[in-house]
Amino acid sequence: MVNHLAKKKPKGWQAYEKKTAEAHRGKHVGGPAKEDYKRGKTKGEVKFRKNKVTKPELQEMFKKGISEVESIAGFTKPAVEYKTRYHKKKKLFQQGKEVK
Repeated sequence: MVNHLAKKKPKGWQAYEKKTAEAHRGKHVGGPAKEDYKRGKTKGEVKFRKNKVTKPELQEMFKKGISEVESIAGFTKPAVEYKTRYHKKKKLFQQGKEVK
């Protein structure tokens, strides 16, 4: 996957969501209580903030049916361990690179 932030960092969270959806070859959806992008059956969520995504937040996203999560700040260690142990098919990305 090509790093979509390599060229120019978008300004604002909406621009980042759209750019991420484009990089993941999905359609930007957005809106309250909806996924940020969709590609076929794959739903993606984008987090544009300074704080890392925590385990409880990740659990809520996975309950909603989200299968890909992109975060600028990254993920806490418990969140990554939870994904690795219970949701091996789900994907986590930090600034365009997959977190394993």
